[in-house]
Amino acid sequence: MTLDLACAEFGAGAPLVILHGLYGAKRNWGSIAARLAPRRRVLTVDLRNHGESPWDARHDYPALAADVARLIEARVGGPADVLGHSMGGKAAMVLALSRPELVSRLVVVDIAPAPSPGTAAVAPHVLRDVPLAGFTRRTEVEEALAAAIPDPAVRAFLVANVRSGPNGLAWTINLEALDRHFTDILSFPDVPAGQSFTKPTLFVAGGRSDYVRPEHQPVIERLFPTATVQAITGAGHWVHAEAPAAFLKTVERFLDA
Repeated sequence: MTLDLACAEFGAGAPLVILHGLYGAKRNWGSIAARLAPRRRVLTVDLRNHGESPWDARHDYPALAADVARLIEARVGGPADVLGHSMGGKAAMVLALSRPELVSRLVVVDIAPAPSPGTAAVAPHVLRDVPLAGFTRRTEVEEALAAAIPDPAVRAFLVANVRSGPNGLAWTINLEALDRHFTDILSFPDVPAGQSFTKPTLFVAGGRSDYVRPEHQPVIERLFPTATVQAITGAGHWVHAEAPAAFLKTVERFLDA
């Protein structure tokens, strides 16, 4: 079952759909979208089980890609440029491979069409174990995560998914579904022999990240034969947040080519 995804729109012109990573949301891409908006119509999306989009028990890449295909058909009515980061990058790749008529150009941010390093991802059960019922403030949630997640920036990113309501604090992400499908999220679906996406493709890698490695080059070339890989020096996995100017320059040059 495909879902109607929540999205925000910026600007006018050639359409660009942006897909966030695990535990992210469309709000994380607002500043990038605003910078791109003077020259194109940007749609930032909340993927299923995240942000303001519906929850569902299923969370694998064919399902995520089908949701985005539905959004492009309904909101754009034709092909769009698609940019995805991390989990969103894998969803974008599966969309391009399965529905190439809906994707004009593909930008994949710091992820490869291959299994991802599990040690770099925060497992959903770590967040599920936080006793939200006993807390009233996000700062308490951050403190509870400190032992498992020592990086304060990562903790702040995760706790942005906590909302306050009449019944106290609650997660805006479907941790049960994400936990059940965590292996699927870290992996990449098998692609039938001979299937590829031959339109313009750019992989933007963080220079300090290990998500896109030299050993991924053969599978990138097989599935995306026109792809180029460009690393942003000094950036880690969250390339767009850590080096926004260099990231924007790289993406705009590719989209305008």
